[in-house]
Amino acid sequence: MVRSDFIMEIRRYIVNPAERRLRAPWRVTVWLFLTGFGLVVFAGLVGVLSEVADLSGPVFVVGRQISVFAAGTAVAVGIGYLLDRRSLGDYGLDLDRQWWRDAAFGLALGVGLPALVLGVELAAGFVEVSVALATVDSGVLPLTAFGPAVAVLVLGAFFLVQATAEEVLVRGYLLTNAAEGLAGWVGTRRAVIAATALTGALFGVLHWTNPSASLLSVANITLYGLLLGACYVLTGRLGLASGFHVAWNYTLALFGFPVSGLRMGVALLSTDATGPTLVTGGEFGPEGGLIALPLLGVGGAALYWWVRREYGAVELLEHIATPQLRIRTRSDTANQDG
Repeated sequence: MVRSDFIMEIRRYIVNPAERRLRAPWRVTVWLFLTGFGLVVFAGLVGVLSEVADLSGPVFVVGRQISVFAAGTAVAVGIGYLLDRRSLGDYGLDLDRQWWRDAAFGLALGVGLPALVLGVELAAGFVEVSVALATVDSGVLPLTAFGPAVAVLVLGAFFLVQATAEEVLVRGYLLTNAAEGLAGWVGTRRAVIAATALTGALFGVLHWTNPSASLLSVANITLYGLLLGACYVLTGRLGLASGFHVAWNYTLALFGFPVSGLRMGVALLSTDATGPTLVTGGEFGPEGGLIALPLLGVGGAALYWWVRREYGAVELLEHIATPQLRIRTRSDTANQDG
């Protein structure tokens, strides 16, 4: 009897008996393992296909990178959907009309802030710019084989998938589950704030290994991760964060700036930073310099204005820490029967 009680007590730490699903820390652990395993299997299949069919050209290489991001996101969402028993809207993926309005504003913001960087650096004499639609050799994407015009479109497709994938995984899944897991300890409001901070820090650390990264670049990207998290927790939708992230990366690349230390291989402008590296970010791009900090203020003010305009009030959505399950829980059933 004692042994049975002990096993039941251990089980209650792993499984929520009322909701009949793993508790948040265990769900995320299983999710990470299965998602990683799924990506390894997918990459292996692609590798076998490339060997058998002798696929090694630039079109295949670019397609492979885009497909890995797309497949990884699909696998991660699918596994999370089964493990969490949430609705897709609970991950910020309720693609209603407001979602697309948010996405459109995010795209505009993601174009406007890099344009502001370029204008300020030009005015300060910190950058030299010339019009030059061209492709260059890059270790990220082999775009030189496409020609400049097509390469611009291919790069857009790449960032659309890559940046959206990061938002779905970091904000949609991890932030949501972290908030839920912390809610029982610190309350829903503090849990959402803490989860936003934790995923913002994770976002910064994930860019630590990028070329020319520094403590300042990691700090800046952490702050931008907080801004992207705010886009989610103030709207309950990933539209604004996804639109902003996609357009920010794409516009930086087209303006000839490095994107988090990476040269993407095609640009509309030839941009050469001549100002202090501490300010411009040098080879890491604007995200690695002090120029990134005032942009956060502009971005935060724009977010505040948009949320107040579209949602009526700017408030933290505590329901992000409270899951909406796709099935009734035992407690719900008991309450209805009572």
